Amino acid sequence: MIRKGDNVIVTTGKEKGKIAKVIAIFPRESSALLEKLNKVKRHQKPTAKLRQGGIVEKEAPIHVSKMMLYCSKCSKGVRVGSKVIDGGKKVRFCRKCQEVFA
Repeated sequence: MIRKGDNVIVTTGKEKGKIAKVIAIFPRESSALLEKLNKVKRHQKPTAKLRQGGIVEKEAPIHVSKMMLYCSKCSKGVRVGSKVIDGGKKVRFCRKCQEVFA
């Protein structure tokens, strides 16, 4: 249950242990784009949008199974539950400390 704008911690791979914000989610591939992580270099031809061609560095998606939602209160990656609070609103919460995620 990772959403755009969440803070996550990467659990495996070359970026293991790093905390980042989710920029975009790709449900079809079950992956997410993380801010300033998993940088790759791509050769870019000059276009109308990008006048200068060359080697461009950009973020590549990471599979969601390789990340966990980060709880700032617990200071680590946590499992997430969902519950309905007063007023009928469904929210996500940390299974360890019961902290509700916005």
